This record gives sequence, C-alpha cells and structure tokens, in this order.
Amino acid sequence: MTDAPSPDAARPAGTAETGPLTPRPKRVLLLSVFFGLAVFAYTFDQLTKLWVTATMTEGERIPVLPPLLHWYYIRNSGAAFSIGENITWVFTIIMAAVSIAILLQLRKLGSVWWALALGLLLGGALGNLTDRLFREPSFAMGHVVDFIQLPNFAIFNIADSAVVSSVVIICLLTLRGIALDGSHLTKDPVKHDS
Repeated sequence: MTDAPSPDAARPAGTAETGPLTPRPKRVLLLSVFFGLAVFAYTFDQLTKLWVTATMTEGERIPVLPPLLHWYYIRNSGAAFSIGENITWVFTIIMAAVSIAILLQLRKLGSVWWALALGLLLGGALGNLTDRLFREPSFAMGHVVDFIQLPNFAIFNIADSAVVSSVVIICLLTLRGIALDGSHLTKDPVKHDS
C-alpha cells in the first residue's frame, strides 16, 4: 500500500509556505499593450510630420506657448543634436536593427511596464526609420522631420519623444530590478565572516 502524497508535495516547487503567487498578465494583454502603443506612437508621429510638411515651410517657426514652446520645421540628416549628419545610412541600419531586436524579445515579455516601454520604443524607432527610408533626398538616406522646439534644447519630434519616454521607463524598471519577463531580480545577500 502506498501513501498518498501530502498536499505540500503536490504543489510546484517554490510555492509551499510562500503564499499565493501573483498572477502574470495574460499574453494577449501584454501583446495588446505592446502593439497598441507601437501603433499609436508611430501613427501620431507620422500624422504630425504630415501636418508639418503640409502646412509649414522648412525653416518656419511658429510660437505656440512662447517663450517655452515653438513649432520649428527642420529636416535632420543626423541623430540627436544633429550628430553624424554625413552618415545617415548608418542610422537607418541601426534603427532597423533595433526594431528587429525589439520584436525578437517579445517571446520573453512578461510585464505590462516592459510592454509599454518596448511598444513606445518600437513606435518611435519605426517613425524615424520611415523618414530615413522614404523622405528626401533618397531611399535610406532620408532626413527626419523635426518640429518641436523648447528653449536651449534640440529640436525633436513625436518619435524622439516616444524613444526618450521608453528609455526612462526602461531605466526605472532596471533600477527597480524588474526583468523583461516580469520577475524581480534580487541581489545575493552579502555574506559576512564572523
């Protein structure tokens, strides 16, 4: 006669005596947040760029909330702060690689906050990549439309704002020890010799 396993033996390892596990968000929710924000950031970026190019001339500056905010239409061949203006094609390759890398990480996604951050990052990267690929002067060498001007700061666009917002969220998640899969990274306790 064999004994029936105890109730604790039937539990998965690591759950005995630790209380209920916090349920992870469902995959559908995570992917909905990710793709929803990516589409929103990309669409908002492209619509604002279409509006700027249709209603303003390059170099035109319109006060919105002076002296804090102006629309100032420029085309940027470089990266942030116009760095690397002569190597536009490099930024095209980098943005394409970043977009692919983000999509490859989706299988590990287990946190709503990471879904939010990566969705904004993908939407922003694709927004500026679209400019690089399809705007003048040529394919993969296009100049990005920038139009948001704040005092003593670079002129930027909605895609740039999405990327910066995602980087801030990723930094906060990293500082809080929240991994891409939603688990909490814990440091090993310091061992003191007695």
